[in-house]
Amino acid sequence: MWLLDRLLRRVIRHGELRIIEANGKSRAYGTSDPGYRNVTLRFTDAATPNRIARRPRLGVAEAFMDGKMIVEDGDIHDLIDLFRANAPFEAALDDGLGRGGRGGWAKRIDNLNWERRSKRNVAHHYDLSDRLYDLFLDADRQYSCAYWTDPGAETLEQAQSDKKAHIAAKLNLSPGHKVLDIGCGWGGMALYLNRIADVDVLGITLSEEQLKVARRRAQEAGVADRVRFELIDYRSVEGRFDRIVSVGMFEHVGPPYYETFFAKCRSLLAEDGVMLLHTIGRMGEPGVTDRFTAKYIFPGGYNPALSEIVVASQRSRMIVADVETLRLHYAYTLDEWYRRTVAAKDAIVALYDERFYRMWTFYLAGAAAAFRHGGLCNYQLQYIRRRDALPITRDYLAEAEVALRANTRN
Repeated sequence: MWLLDRLLRRVIRHGELRIIEANGKSRAYGTSDPGYRNVTLRFTDAATPNRIARRPRLGVAEAFMDGKMIVEDGDIHDLIDLFRANAPFEAALDDGLGRGGRGGWAKRIDNLNWERRSKRNVAHHYDLSDRLYDLFLDADRQYSCAYWTDPGAETLEQAQSDKKAHIAAKLNLSPGHKVLDIGCGWGGMALYLNRIADVDVLGITLSEEQLKVARRRAQEAGVADRVRFELIDYRSVEGRFDRIVSVGMFEHVGPPYYETFFAKCRSLLAEDGVMLLHTIGRMGEPGVTDRFTAKYIFPGGYNPALSEIVVASQRSRMIVADVETLRLHYAYTLDEWYRRTVAAKDAIVALYDERFYRMWTFYLAGAAAAFRHGGLCNYQLQYIRRRDALPITRDYLAEAEVALRANTRN
C-alpha cells in the first residue's frame, strides 16, 4: 500500500478520499471541500493497491472491473472526477496517474490502421449488441458529442437534434447536393440531412451491425433511393461530392494516415464544395491513447491535437474556413450516457456480465472527467477547396441554425 499511499498524498488535495484496506485499516487523503464529492474505496486484497500504483490508469480500471476495488461512498463517476478535478488540464500538472500512457513504437504500432485492421478495430466497439446502444443513446443513436444550448434544462434528445442542426448549418446545403457521410454510424445524420435539405447522401461505415440498421432505417423512411449506405473504407470511395461530413470517425484514422485522409477528401470534394469534420481532440500538444482505452474500448483509436489535424490538411491545400472548440459539450453528453447506463444496469448485465457493466461505466465516467477537467475537447473544422465557396462572413451560420432548430422543435 505504501506506493499508492505516496501517490495519493501527492495527488488528492481537494475533496476527501477514504481508503479501507483489505485488513480493515482506514486511510484518508485530502480535505473535505463543498465543491468536491467525498469518496470511499475498499480493497478486497492486499496486492491490488501497489498494482494500481505501478500502472495507475489501467490498474484502477482493471481492479474496479474485477471487483478488487469497490466504491462504497459515491460511485466510479465520483471517484474519477475527484482525481481529475485535483489535476485539471489548465493547471499543467502531472496528475500522477500515468497521463499519456505509451509512447515510441507502441504508439506507432497502435495507430497503424490499414484497411483490414481498421475494420477489425471498428467491429470491436461498434458491433456490440444493438440493445446496448439502445439503452443509453438517444432514439436517433447519435454516438457522438451533443450540442447543449441549455444543459440544465434540455434533454439529450434535444441536444443531439441541435448538434445535427449545428453541423447542417456549417455545411451550407442546397437541394440536390450530393453528400458523403464518412463514418455514418446508424444513419441518423444522413437521414436528417436528406430530410431537412432535400439532398442525396452516401453513408459509409466499417461496422456490419451499423450498416444493417442504417439500411433498414432508410427503407422504413422511404428514402433508400436517396440515402444509401455502404460497407466501405473511405480510401476506396469513388466519385465527386458537393459536401462531405464526418462525425466521430477521425479518431479512428490514426496519425500515420491523416495526410491520406485529407488527400482523399480533397479528391472527392467538388471544387466549390464544403467539408465539416467533427472529432474528439486534445487541447494541448500531441499525445498517446491511454492503456485502458486502447485495450478495452477503442483499439487503434487516437484523439488528435488541433495542430496535427491542421498540418495534415494543409498539405492537401484544404482551406480551414472555420474552427470551433466544443469545450464542455461532451462532458454533459457523457454524464447523461452514464446516468442512463446506470439505470439500465440489470439489462446490461443480462446482455453481458457484471465485469462488462463495470468496464462500460468506467469508460463513460473516465471520458466525462477527461472532458470536464482533462485535456479533451471536440473540434469542428469546416474545410473548402476554393476560398469563395462560402459567404465571407459567418452570419449565414447563425441564420441557418436558428431556422433548422425551429424546424425540428416544431
